[in-house]
Amino acid sequence: MWRNRSAFRQPFPEAADAMFARGDVPPAIVVYVDAWTRYGGSQFVDSPGTGRYHSYLCDEVVPWVDARYRTLADAARRAIMGKSSGGFGAMITPMLRPDLFGGLATHAGDSLYEYCYIPDFATAVRHLRRYDGDIWRWWEDFNSRVAFTKQEDMSLLGLLGVAACFSANEDGTVDLPFDPVTGVLRPAVWQRWLDWDPVRMVPAHADALRGLRAIWIDVGTRDEYHLDLGAGAFHAALRDIGVADDLVHFELFEAGHMSIDYRYPMSLAWLCGRMTK
Repeated sequence: MWRNRSAFRQPFPEAADAMFARGDVPPAIVVYVDAWTRYGGSQFVDSPGTGRYHSYLCDEVVPWVDARYRTLADAARRAIMGKSSGGFGAMITPMLRPDLFGGLATHAGDSLYEYCYIPDFATAVRHLRRYDGDIWRWWEDFNSRVAFTKQEDMSLLGLLGVAACFSANEDGTVDLPFDPVTGVLRPAVWQRWLDWDPVRMVPAHADALRGLRAIWIDVGTRDEYHLDLGAGAFHAALRDIGVADDLVHFELFEAGHMSIDYRYPMSLAWLCGRMTK
């Protein structure tokens, strides 16, 4: 998918190559990681509902690249970046593995969950009325036909995908964070989601975050999931724990959630400059 071409735009691998070809950005090895699951994204976490994607990224991909390419195998020279769910992964991974990553760039990363997730819960409850409140009936139907041919598909797939990452049980079954018939939040399950909110994770990982060399945060002002609020809250949380302002690039720009891939070379160039100082 990274190599797919949108009309009138370069795929990111080509845009990154063009950026390096200008000669004004320090060279880097750019690794594109496949973390796709049967439900869509993996959020780059370990979960019995999807798989051990965080372990895969940190314990398999990183050493594999270091063993085969001319890297500087040091957290101070290694950064991670992503958008949306990938932006969430970019926020949490240096918190959890500061031994591996010394910088991050998050574009519209999932955060401040009461605004980015709860509004969609009400929509999902309405959609689930067609399936007697059973998301697995929808999943069976979804897999029996061409994907995204029904109005509810995108909403319910997003819900199931995140639930499989954040609130799966040891046997791989998935708990929704709300009653699928009434929409009432299930506090214990919802708390499992909140435990993964990057804004709420910051205080517990203050030392790791203060030790980073570079943090890029950006998002569109019209983001449909209100992730501009999450980005602002994450930035404020970093300030609260004493992350120096000169280590952070924070920017709100005029856009929605989609089609912001033109921002990726900007953060890549900035990270390359910071991580080589």
